[in-house]
Amino acid sequence: MMGDNESRDETCCYSGKASLEKEAAIDIKDAEQEQKSRLSRFCEVFAKIALIVGGFIIVLGALRNTLTYYLQLFWGVSGNFWMRQWGKVYDVFEGDILNISITMLVLIIVQYWLVCAFFLIVDLVRPSFIIKYKIQPTQNDPIPEGKLRKAVLTVLANQTVVVFPIAVGVYHLMGWRGCGFSAAELPSFQWVMLELFVFLIVEEFGFYYSHRLSHHPRLYKYVHKKHHEWTAPISVVAIYAHPIEHIFSNTLPVVLGPLIMGSHIATLTMWAMLAQASAINSHCGYHLPLMPSPEAHDFHHLKFTNNFGTLGFLDRLHGTDELFRKTKPYHRHFLLLGLTPVSQTFPDDSRCKNIECDKDE
Repeated sequence: MMGDNESRDETCCYSGKASLEKEAAIDIKDAEQEQKSRLSRFCEVFAKIALIVGGFIIVLGALRNTLTYYLQLFWGVSGNFWMRQWGKVYDVFEGDILNISITMLVLIIVQYWLVCAFFLIVDLVRPSFIIKYKIQPTQNDPIPEGKLRKAVLTVLANQTVVVFPIAVGVYHLMGWRGCGFSAAELPSFQWVMLELFVFLIVEEFGFYYSHRLSHHPRLYKYVHKKHHEWTAPISVVAIYAHPIEHIFSNTLPVVLGPLIMGSHIATLTMWAMLAQASAINSHCGYHLPLMPSPEAHDFHHLKFTNNFGTLGFLDRLHGTDELFRKTKPYHRHFLLLGLTPVSQTFPDDSRCKNIECDKDE
């Protein structure tokens, strides 16, 4: 009897040991797969960065060697066109850099509402030749009046009460950094191209990590949830956000690059308008021809957990685009060069009840 018990104990011992060894082997296999996945993502990110940097160098070199003369006819070397125009602005304000700075800020705000006005008219009038490009066609039809009013008032508050104090700080930092204001200090075309490249990278890092941090459970409820009230965004909600978010995610990543580079205020203004137009486009809800694809950020508003950046390479590095890459919106995420809506090129599968569809479907 004792022999039988000892035999059963040994069998259980061996069985338990085999089970542990099997679990360990599975854990090792899972760890190897995760390591391979991380390596694959890193290689993709490296390839994307190399493509961006390499393409920028090639384009810049081509511009320098072939098109620079013609572009600089308009930039400021031959004929001094832009220098004369900026000189007129500088003379109007009699070299008062504070008033120039305030005017540039007002221009940025005016540009925001002019671009948003176009998309709001489209949302309200719904012309068929544009509405066919709508990403979420069943949403915001019509736009809730109370919700829209709340968004407009919040954006106006962010542009005045929140931004103006920051603008005062940026103004003093620009003076400390030695940023240019006069016409004689306008940079060359090549230098502005280099600055814009730096701005893009700085803004991507600043926005990605601040944005992802705002999704932390301890912050999301109190800060970022406001912006995500719109699961189908419209243009005006580009800066519809809690003041803390507007400062650290929307504003600082944009102005940090120019402060690092010691940029001229004209360059800063141009960059702020470009970044702002990009943000509006990302929230407009329409994938229009010849415009950067807003599919990634629209998907972020729909699902919350993917696509925290703007350029995409940090999402690929950290794996925060895995869900997006399994969906139809990922296939539609490209620059539309024709007139056929991407929703027709890559139609939704009627069998798919969820937006998360297999790539092969």
